Amino acid sequence: MKKILGILCLLAGTSVFLSAQPKPKLTAEALANLSEKEDTLALLAYAIVNDSLPEHRFGTCRVFIPKLVEALKTENSFQYPFDRVKAVSIQYPPDSTFRIFTWQLYVDTSDYRYYGAIQMNTPDLKLYPLVDRSFNLKSNPEQALLTPEEWYGALYYNIREVKNGKEKYYLLFGYDGFTFFNKRKLIDVLTFQQDGKPRFGAPVFVHEKKGFPTTTKNRVMLEYSAESSVKLNYEETMEMIVFDHLISMGGVYGQGAGNFPDGSYEAYELKNGLWRHKEMLPVTPMDQAPRPSPVLDTRKKDIFGKENGKQ
Repeated sequence: MKKILGILCLLAGTSVFLSAQPKPKLTAEALANLSEKEDTLALLAYAIVNDSLPEHRFGTCRVFIPKLVEALKTENSFQYPFDRVKAVSIQYPPDSTFRIFTWQLYVDTSDYRYYGAIQMNTPDLKLYPLVDRSFNLKSNPEQALLTPEEWYGALYYNIREVKNGKEKYYLLFGYDGFTFFNKRKLIDVLTFQQDGKPRFGAPVFVHEKKGFPTTTKNRVMLEYSAESSVKLNYEETMEMIVFDHLISMGGVYGQGAGNFPDGSYEAYELKNGLWRHKEMLPVTPMDQAPRPSPVLDTRKKDIFGKENGKQ
């Protein structure tokens, strides 16, 4: 019995010791090396987005990818933020088990390509390149289950971690330039399989409407007119995903009908690991337009130093 207790105490002590271990740190040499590489990556990334000639943008992108991989091969490179590479979005989930690099390549007025990679939080590089194959998903892209080699390309701007019992998945909020007249925002679902490989898409978005069968989506996509600005993000204060309700209207010359926000909102609310659709968020009517609190109403003196109510 004493031996068993001793083993249990040893295991408990080991567990506490492991949990208290500091995060791996980059050596001074590695920091200097990565800082130098970051300068080059920042210049290349800027050119990918801003160069006026398409052949320069394509050529720079081809140079950027191997240089990024080379930098990430540095031991513990996950700890390096690459803050100066402004043209690349780098998103971390709350648990910091991985990070996602995504960037956009403008091809022409109605063609954008997206590039990306998932780096796992390991001392040695474990990287999953993301290959944009969105142009193959012409019909019903909201239902496709995708591998990293057939990724629906997007520029991610937020990640949300969702726990459902022992299972976990991540919501990826992204932007797709799509075409000249129409843009897209989307929520993709990232899971990791038993072999550790990422997969995109999962049936977690539930739509229920009286008189209609319940439907689910593997991802959510909003297509809207390039003339408008559309919201799609998780709202912490409301604990819901909130997005613009879109209606079809006539667009600019040559566009035809497009989807525009009408000022109301829809939402998804998390219940038992699934996001249930709310067709319309309630709007609270107001007697007056909102305005800042009056500065003088609670003060004893007015702006001339006289007591309020006295001449």
